[in-house]
Amino acid sequence: MTEQTAPVRDVFEYALVRVVPRVERGEQFNAGVVLYCRAKSYVAARTHLDEAKLFALDPAADAAGIRAALGAVERICAGGEGAGQAEGDDAGRRFRWLIAPRSTVIQPGPVHTGLTADPEAEVNRLLDLLVK
Repeated sequence: MTEQTAPVRDVFEYALVRVVPRVERGEQFNAGVVLYCRAKSYVAARTHLDEAKLFALDPAADAAGIRAALGAVERICAGGEGAGQAEGDDAGRRFRWLIAPRSTVIQPGPVHTGLTADPEAEVNRLLDLLVK
């Protein structure tokens, strides 16, 4: 009889990325997720802009500009040259910078936690579950 061992699960933190087309109205919808797993030095973002929701809230919204801002969130998570000033920052610092409160069209939601054996699969699962 062989004993199966459960995969090691690590703590992760995540926040939704929200689009607030008209900040003065406060209406918002989820357009991405940022996930950080300290144990694996992993940070990633996945985004998806639902243009139907965007234009329902603001018919004059700048979809290309919002898509570019969401792409910047993904590039900051990836680090390296595309991350701009965050190029040399560690994963935790990039995550904390992205989840800092702001009053722009792209805003982070509250931070939540969980356990995962596979942060890459988890960020994709959360995108499908909470954004798409």
